[in-house]
Amino acid sequence: MISLLEVLQKSTQFLQEREVPHAKLSAEWILAEALQLKRLDLYLQYERPLREDELEIIRDGIRRRSKREPLQYILGFSEFYGVNLKTDLRTLIPRPETEYLVEMLHTSILNRNPKRILDLGTGCGAIVIALLNTFPNAEAVGVDFSENALSLAAENADTVGVSSRLQLLQSDWLQSVQGQFDLIVSNPPYLTDQEMETLGPEVIDFEPWDALHGGSDGLDFLRLLLENSYEFLVDGGLIALETGINHHDPLKDKAQQVGYTSIQSLQDLDKRERFFLALR
Repeated sequence: MISLLEVLQKSTQFLQEREVPHAKLSAEWILAEALQLKRLDLYLQYERPLREDELEIIRDGIRRRSKREPLQYILGFSEFYGVNLKTDLRTLIPRPETEYLVEMLHTSILNRNPKRILDLGTGCGAIVIALLNTFPNAEAVGVDFSENALSLAAENADTVGVSSRLQLLQSDWLQSVQGQFDLIVSNPPYLTDQEMETLGPEVIDFEPWDALHGGSDGLDFLRLLLENSYEFLVDGGLIALETGINHHDPLKDKAQQVGYTSIQSLQDLDKRERFFLALR
């Protein structure tokens, strides 16, 4: 029988030959999930012989990764701000930038606990579920146009245990939304035409295109949300948007026209202006 170490080495080499990024890390995660181990525990079981049924699961995962399918889709989950979220082809994979936005909302931006939260373009529910998990007295509405996305968000909300405080609403952005909110948050499509042409195969071949493209300049949905969200915020309510590069100057102009106050740009972990905040 072949050992765990041999399978890991062969899998890594196979992925490297196909120029898969982070080949060893991908192989480790696939083996760990197939064997129901923590990734670091692989190193404690190098001599473990692997059964044929285990090998078949590993082979399938490695084949999929060699075709550049995202690792999160192969594993079926993605960790996001302390919760494990089911992740599949129905929605985008949650990004570290978005997780950082949630972290900042929790630790440094909000000076009070929000009572009502609105997440526009909720996808798999990452933002709103993480916020409900962080603010146990809050209630929220998660909006998406895609029934498939809402079904995945519902599964994740149930798994995390926040379903009773989350309403999932199918709507074309704010069209069917009612009431006012302390916090409106969104990670809308914001990639430009040019940026869409530079995407790697993991993104362009697998993730939903319409959840990425924000028009020729990437600002189509950002402008729409900034303008139309104002009436849905309570006095003193906050809108927080994840944005693309070079978007903040035109967004500041739009926010001032609408009547927002305390307009602020925040950087991501790579020191790029990524998050746009404004108060009503």
